[in-house]
Amino acid sequence: MDARLNYFASPTAGKALKYFMSAGKALKESSLPATTQELVALRVSQINGCAVCIDMHTKEAAAAGETAVRLALVAAWREARVFTEAERAALELAEQGTRVADAADGVSDEVWARAAQHYDEDQLTALVILVSFMNTVNRLNIITQQPAGDYEVGQFH
Repeated sequence: MDARLNYFASPTAGKALKYFMSAGKALKESSLPATTQELVALRVSQINGCAVCIDMHTKEAAAAGETAVRLALVAAWREARVFTEAERAALELAEQGTRVADAADGVSDEVWARAAQHYDEDQLTALVILVSFMNTVNRLNIITQQPAGDYEVGQFH
């Protein structure tokens, strides 16, 4: 499969994505744990069916020491015993924040309260921006049919 657009060759994409990717860098530097960031990015990408982002975040998480078992169980995190309560709260918030069309009320007060038990305001801010960021990146990749499988760890950082 060939991508419909080459973002790297487009002057418009180059200008816009320069700023957009700097937001991603700011998230990486936030106090939200890196493990949580990769798990959330992976789960959002799974929900949206973004193969290139699943490829990227699976490889980044593995390179950072994440286990194959935990990576394999992200899609079924509710039934898995390998995630902390904080990670479970982040994954739940990520799911509701991604599936906004499926839930007329968006993120429920209960889900927000669970996340707030584990993350301070700065971390919650990073988590919300990360969910939004990943949904945008997923759409950029899905719309243009970006192919997956060739990502190398650190390629975009």
